[in-house]
Amino acid sequence: MAGQALRHKIVFLDRATLGVPLRRPEIPHDYLEYDATTAAQAAERLGDATIAIINKVPLSADTLAKLPDLRLIALAATGSDCVDKEYCRAHGITVCNIRDYATDSVPEHVLTLIFALRRNLIAYDRDIRRGKWQTINQFCYFDHPIRDIAGSTLGIVGYGVLGKALAVRASALGMTVIATGSAPGDGLVDLETLLKSSDIVSLHCPLTERTRKLIGADQLRLMKPDAILINTARGGLIDEAALADALRGGRIGGAGIDVLPEEPPRHGNIMLDLGLPNLIVTPHIAWASDTAQRRLAEQLTGNIEAFAAGGPRNVVV
Repeated sequence: MAGQALRHKIVFLDRATLGVPLRRPEIPHDYLEYDATTAAQAAERLGDATIAIINKVPLSADTLAKLPDLRLIALAATGSDCVDKEYCRAHGITVCNIRDYATDSVPEHVLTLIFALRRNLIAYDRDIRRGKWQTINQFCYFDHPIRDIAGSTLGIVGYGVLGKALAVRASALGMTVIATGSAPGDGLVDLETLLKSSDIVSLHCPLTERTRKLIGADQLRLMKPDAILINTARGGLIDEAALADALRGGRIGGAGIDVLPEEPPRHGNIMLDLGLPNLIVTPHIAWASDTAQRRLAEQLTGNIEAFAAGGPRNVVV
């Protein structure tokens, strides 16, 4: 059916997750969009759609079983853990994702977090707002450690496109880069070695059953007491209770977190309650520069056009 000249019905279930214009595909189609959709609303809203566009709306096997006309799930993201891929594989539903669009945005966000944490900018800013500088009898003070980026060791967990893009920028700043990944290659080390050796650890691996809580209490104990942990990948990669304990106990130097297991965190999250100056939490925006979003939007439309032409690309299943 993918190659037939038919009129597609396209439904975008969570259009508000994309903050730039979306070019409509140059194929015969009807188009419908919703700003946001819950899992319970997905089947009804998709109805007789042949193409579903989603970013984070869960599509379970039970939901997909109610959608006999569905032929393509076009993800407006890289991660596909919100889709039951085994069901799609068994029932001929193609799933396509977005790739290599945030190779500037994510590394730049990671480096921003690294600079802020290594130089303790949040702690100094907090002091200033509380009037501390006015009480000092010299022109400056050094209550919080100030550590250079140059000469530090960056450990990258997950050495794919984003990990390698970060490595290029880190090397240009004078950092030593080590990495661990699923494929063998020059310079890759095991996770234990990476955690023990790194001044900064940055996560760039997918969330799977194997990687869930990849960084827990045992792994945090391996890190240097002044090391920082950055996660712009998936919230479930970290045991957040263990990270909170390590931060409160001063067993690591700090953390920069852009992702949480539940987004938005309507039921709360321990990372939001700590109030520590060496913890920075951002709302899953590492990917979201204007340029990156425009690349994503164009690739999304292109994925749909390629599928309709009979040559699907960026196929997950």
